Amino acid sequence: MDYKTLYDPEVGQFRGGYDVVTGKLTEHHYGMFYTEPRLGSYIAIGKGDVPRDHWWKMYRTLPPEWDWQSQTPEGPTAEYDGVSVFEGHYEYKGVKYVPSWGGSMFEGLMPGLVLNEKKYGKNALGLNNERHVQLQMAFAKEKGYRAWGFSPAATPEGYSEFAATPLGTSGYKDDGTVTAHASFLALDYAPTAVRKNLDELSKLHVYGKYGFYDSVNVKSGEVAKAYLALDQGMIMVSIANHVKHDVIRNYFHQDPIAEKPLDLLKREEFSIK
Repeated sequence: MDYKTLYDPEVGQFRGGYDVVTGKLTEHHYGMFYTEPRLGSYIAIGKGDVPRDHWWKMYRTLPPEWDWQSQTPEGPTAEYDGVSVFEGHYEYKGVKYVPSWGGSMFEGLMPGLVLNEKKYGKNALGLNNERHVQLQMAFAKEKGYRAWGFSPAATPEGYSEFAATPLGTSGYKDDGTVTAHASFLALDYAPTAVRKNLDELSKLHVYGKYGFYDSVNVKSGEVAKAYLALDQGMIMVSIANHVKHDVIRNYFHQDPIAEKPLDLLKREEFSIK
């Protein structure tokens, strides 16, 4: 794959996609750093398809003057490889964090299935992953929900986006829908809490013949009796990493493509310590 096809060198970010019917790139960019496309960015840098400074040209938070976002971020400006980076953060329940776009679990933690952010990004992505797990639980507690784990998932009507809304720049909705894959993504950060949460989900009749159904609404008790390949995949890889000591992450990091940009993870410090 050649990632530079989608790269906009003037902005230093990737376009959202390419429309083959119109023959045009989308107008929007993947600008938010703490979202799942950061893994594609990491690989593209490792391959040499895009310059290393692309990593620093994504938004940790949006600029403070963009007043439509859910909070006004605070934080210092740091310089990495000659690029000024606003190391902003939001705050919820007295806890600082770097937001995702929507506030969902897979935006934040899905890249960590292969990228060992916990080990190599202790002052940035790994620490922020831990904060998002902590705050997903805090959000559920504030709402009075008996279970937590907010992320896009199947519904009885189809599929929709769900989140712990305050954790997003433009937060996805919350209607009481939780999904098991969000718990499994948190295994390496809060294993005891995850086990307790999965027990609670089982009591809500979310466990079926082939594993966990995709979601349950904790307010209505309605279960989406579907198995999504994406979400089952996240569950299986999370379990493999947890019980086999980072087996998938270690495999990824053995590749030269994964090794070349490793210092980008190690050097950064978010303003949330």
